[in-house]
Amino acid sequence: MLKDHFQDNNSEHNDNDLVGALVTVKGRVQGVAFRYYAQNQARRLGIKGWVTNLINGDVELLLEGKKKSVLQMIQWCKEGPRLAIVEDVQIDWQFYSGKYFDFKIR
Repeated sequence: MLKDHFQDNNSEHNDNDLVGALVTVKGRVQGVAFRYYAQNQARRLGIKGWVTNLINGDVELLLEGKKKSVLQMIQWCKEGPRLAIVEDVQIDWQFYSGKYFDFKIR
């Protein structure tokens, strides 16, 4: 299972391995500039992919990059920007596709 494959305590993989993660952030995360701040943070960390608002009020991110950076971005998602109230962060680990060249707001 991919979740087990990429756990942050898995010693088989080092911090520079390329990974992907589909992240769903739940709570008060729309209308608080979550996507804007997420884009800035992702670009700062060298992460590629996208962020989008979902119709149910969640925010979804597709993250690709070095394992260490993706884990840092997931940690950031657990707090979000100042006005956000994050209730839950769900992670679906993915294989790195390499098809993204930037981090975009959708």
